[in-house]
Amino acid sequence: MQDPVWLRSLIWTDYRLAVLFTVIIPLILLIWAFAQKADAIARLLTIYWRVSSLLAISVYLLMAAIPAGFISGIMARILIPISLWFWVDLNEEIADRPSGPLKLCFNAWRWAISIYTVIGAIATLPFLQCAFSQEALAGSFCRTFLEPPLLFKEYFHPNTQVGFLGFLGYAGLIFYVGCLIYFVFIKLGKQGRSAIPQ
Repeated sequence: MQDPVWLRSLIWTDYRLAVLFTVIIPLILLIWAFAQKADAIARLLTIYWRVSSLLAISVYLLMAAIPAGFISGIMARILIPISLWFWVDLNEEIADRPSGPLKLCFNAWRWAISIYTVIGAIATLPFLQCAFSQEALAGSFCRTFLEPPLLFKEYFHPNTQVGFLGFLGYAGLIFYVGCLIYFVFIKLGKQGRSAIPQ
């Protein structure tokens, strides 16, 4: 049985790192890429933001203690590194770009977030039990994982019912899954690993 204090500390550290690696740094890089007219980096970061929106959807689901949020959170951590390395044409353009601060910072972030999300996906696997067992969901182990999303609610949605936030999470998840299915079964067959349709 995990020590609740140790577990709480680990969870809060993970959320703080998530804000840094998945929100603050990529936002700065996106603005920088647009300012430098670095099209390949900007395009890859735009793809990243689309894919990583599943993290935000997961937070809304977890604010309402909806079990699907545990699954979508792990899936987001798996999809993010895939989205950053999948595109052959963008990888080649970025590799061919002359060395400079933007390229260095972008590549450093890309490696760092890939390592962070893979480790995070593995580390959060024990929380999958929260998605499949109401008894586990009601226990302190799963409840500790819900503390950061609930604090997010207090800051940004203090007067909003959790049921409505859960509805927003579900609506976002349905839309996200629909877009993912469309990409996998239709777009991927047409354009392959090229981010720019031929």
